[in-house]
Amino acid sequence: MSHTTVKQKRPALKVASITKTINPSFSGKSFSSGSDSKVLDKSLAQTPKHTVQVFDEHGQDVTPHPLYNPDPGVVQAKQGKIFPAHETSWATMTELSLNSLPDHQRKLHWTVYKVFFRKHFSIQNKPNGRINVQARREEVKEQVREDIMDKVVDCYLTETETIWLLDIPAVSVSVDSEDAEAVKARNNAYTELCKNRQGNDKYVERSMQTFNDAPKTKEVQSDSITMVDKAVMSTTWDMYDSFCNKSDVSENTVVSAEENKATVPDSSSVSHLLNPSVPDQSMSVFSTTSTVSGSSAHLEKMTVLPVEEEPDLELILQSDKFKQDLAVMERVVLANIFQPKLAAYRQLPVIEDPDYVQTQMEEESWTEQSKNSLSPFLEHLWAFKCELTVGRNVSSMTWNKKNPDLLAVGYGQHEFKDQKPGLVCCWSLKNPTWPDRIFHCESGVTALDFSACNANQLAVGMYDGNIAIYNVQTAEQTPITDSSDCANMHTCPVWQLRWVDHDTGLAGEDNGEMLISVSGDGRISKWIHYKSLECVDLMKLKSPNVITNKQRWNPRILALAPGLCFDFHPNDSKVYLAGTEEGNIHKCSYSYNEQFLETYKAHTGPVYKVTWSPFCPDVFLSCSSDWTIYLWRQDLPKPVLGFTSGQKVVFDIMWSPHCATVFGAVREGKVEIWDLRVSSLDPTIVSVTSPGVNPTALLFTPETDCVLVGDSEGHVTVYKLRNLPAGGSTQVETLEDVIWSTLSSQHTLGKTDGSA
Repeated sequence: MSHTTVKQKRPALKVASITKTINPSFSGKSFSSGSDSKVLDKSLAQTPKHTVQVFDEHGQDVTPHPLYNPDPGVVQAKQGKIFPAHETSWATMTELSLNSLPDHQRKLHWTVYKVFFRKHFSIQNKPNGRINVQARREEVKEQVREDIMDKVVDCYLTETETIWLLDIPAVSVSVDSEDAEAVKARNNAYTELCKNRQGNDKYVERSMQTFNDAPKTKEVQSDSITMVDKAVMSTTWDMYDSFCNKSDVSENTVVSAEENKATVPDSSSVSHLLNPSVPDQSMSVFSTTSTVSGSSAHLEKMTVLPVEEEPDLELILQSDKFKQDLAVMERVVLANIFQPKLAAYRQLPVIEDPDYVQTQMEEESWTEQSKNSLSPFLEHLWAFKCELTVGRNVSSMTWNKKNPDLLAVGYGQHEFKDQKPGLVCCWSLKNPTWPDRIFHCESGVTALDFSACNANQLAVGMYDGNIAIYNVQTAEQTPITDSSDCANMHTCPVWQLRWVDHDTGLAGEDNGEMLISVSGDGRISKWIHYKSLECVDLMKLKSPNVITNKQRWNPRILALAPGLCFDFHPNDSKVYLAGTEEGNIHKCSYSYNEQFLETYKAHTGPVYKVTWSPFCPDVFLSCSSDWTIYLWRQDLPKPVLGFTSGQKVVFDIMWSPHCATVFGAVREGKVEIWDLRVSSLDPTIVSVTSPGVNPTALLFTPETDCVLVGDSEGHVTVYKLRNLPAGGSTQVETLEDVIWSTLSSQHTLGKTDGSA
């Protein structure tokens, strides 16, 4: 603590006048005599006792404290208000002697006493006849000497405790303070929260009931409304152009507020505005009338305003409106070019173009097909292809559930050594030459499927195990969500995806549409879309060889069989089939994931596709790399029928949605259409592809008798099924008859072998 030595003058002390009141009553009062008199009067005894206070020049109380404090239990003699104890006898004897004198002498003596009292005391007369006597004491000032002036006085200045009378917290913080970083973090968090209001669950839009104020009537005075009539002779194209450029035309119409007249550009100005590229375009004006409401004034003169500068052509070419107009024009032109093909696709009459000349190749192909007009064949209509898809392998195809004219095609390689970035194209039947939507993926696309509830959502599975969901309504390349942040994502290629509608799941928690995937890591997973994709395993495809092996095995070694395909039952969404790389087909339950319900063993190679029949709920097909196609019944462990037409790998199969006995398959180098009503030994239609081109995917159209085939060159070819008999009302019975006849023959052969 710092000490400060200050020289200052000793302050002069003042003794304040002490007021003591005595109310003596000389009539009817008695005084006691003697030096030990205690009481002068009862009223004086009740008067409070005052002490002497000493104040300095600044008015501060510097009264010294008494050195002796009497014991409150000891009774002390009371002193008078005016005289001390030794003077009480004098006052008492004086009052007694005055009372014994006559009246005129008593008054004379009383006057002398008053003069004495006024000299030493302040006496005031009270209204009740009493006298207020106040003692006067002279102020004693301390004498100032030179030694006092030269004396050094030490003053110590210390800081007292701060007393806060009002504390208002600040709304801002200094940058150099300790809390600056914390405040910045809170501000940034609040800013991000405000930006993500739309997608944040903390903000919910709700309707509220508000009070409507009482309606009021308000009158407004406005200027008169100017009306202008214009008439122009124009063509249909001029009217369309003027409608599109009505904002430009309105800018060239000026109303004068001073003369209350309207100025309209003449016909030459309008024609130049409608078509700037043709300045000499002529338009005849047959009537031009202008009126002003509220007055009878007519326009006497028409003023031609200068036309503004021509718009920038670059901005026009880059505008969305121009691109949309070009897309419409392109579709109109393509509709004329592909009219015969599209009419055949939609089963509509073909309008022949008299100016169309067939090429020699088209004539030869049509002549060859017309020779065998009675036999079924595939008629080539067109192919979905563009520069982006050339040389890419078509891995999967799917139709939109709500718009049957929209086709999604995934491009990606199945072999590890040929991997390159994937591509997803959304094709429309109105434009077979260029896709409407193009999405680029980091890895090859292996599977995709459209959602039925949200038709704009397209789920895409990739070779690196990632799953992404795109919005096809926009051209944004960024997916809505993906599984890259999921800790339980697939570690191997996703070979198949499917949106499955579940009415009720386990304990009733799964309601609505769910995304199911199967991967080469041996897991069938369910994906939940909540802020991001979260994964829940439905089934782990355990290898039966490891399960039945009685020898000791290392649990660290992967004991899961890679899954390649699956398909849910059309009538029971809790039952599904799963094909594995080991050649087994497992029947599984959505509600039970501990073990398989049934295992079907017949294939000796990987099962590439398994599909339920849309007409017979107990029948399903499977294809494998062992060159075979099997037809199964779910209540039989062995296949009912086997189809083999060559020593080629079968990549894909699919039931026809229009006939119960028809299905299609793609092998290396050819496309096959099987009709069990005709034969179960050989395909009904066989279409051989170009050398070096292998079909990889097959898809039937949902509304017409057409089939789409994707190949290894990036082409998706559309074929029309010609001369194939349509399925009737007994097609389901026909399929069941084929199955039962096959089972009967097998049973007969079994008995014959047993007897032999």
